[in-house]
Amino acid sequence: MNPLVSLSPADVAARLKARTAVLVDIREPDEHAREHIVGAVAAPLSAFEAAHLGLTPGKDVIFMCRSGNRTAGHCDRLAARVDGPAHVLAGGLDAWKKAGLPVKTDTKQPLELMRQVQMAAGGLILVGALLGTLAHPAFWGLSAFVGAGLFVAGATGFCGMARLLAVMPWNRRMKRA
Repeated sequence: MNPLVSLSPADVAARLKARTAVLVDIREPDEHAREHIVGAVAAPLSAFEAAHLGLTPGKDVIFMCRSGNRTAGHCDRLAARVDGPAHVLAGGLDAWKKAGLPVKTDTKQPLELMRQVQMAAGGLILVGALLGTLAHPAFWGLSAFVGAGLFVAGATGFCGMARLLAVMPWNRRMKRA
């Protein structure tokens, strides 16, 4: 059973405008810093139990992520932090933007870390395949190595490429919003 009640972007916008709700963004800090709904409280899933949600008695609590998948996957965990009914922004930030509602975007912030991992892994696999085809078959090993790394990351939750990208100079500029 899903204890979170789905609300449309228009319903959430109306509750925020009337100041009868608090919006809790469970995306990671790099995602929130790059783009978020103004007034949303950042409470990333990676540190959710320790996060201060800024809850006010009598206000609705509405959780959101990018697409709604993370909120759906963690609905029991999210609802456990709320005394009363808990809600979720149906479709997340993607649906909010599709509805034409405003977001605050800071393009000076780096791309989300997972997007950087996807781009780097895809690029390395492509380079390995091209070089393996055009230069020497040994370059296929690059594609195999990156593929194995992605498998290990999925199986263990540890992504060495993400850890490496996180300390790159362009990612050190990120402000915590």
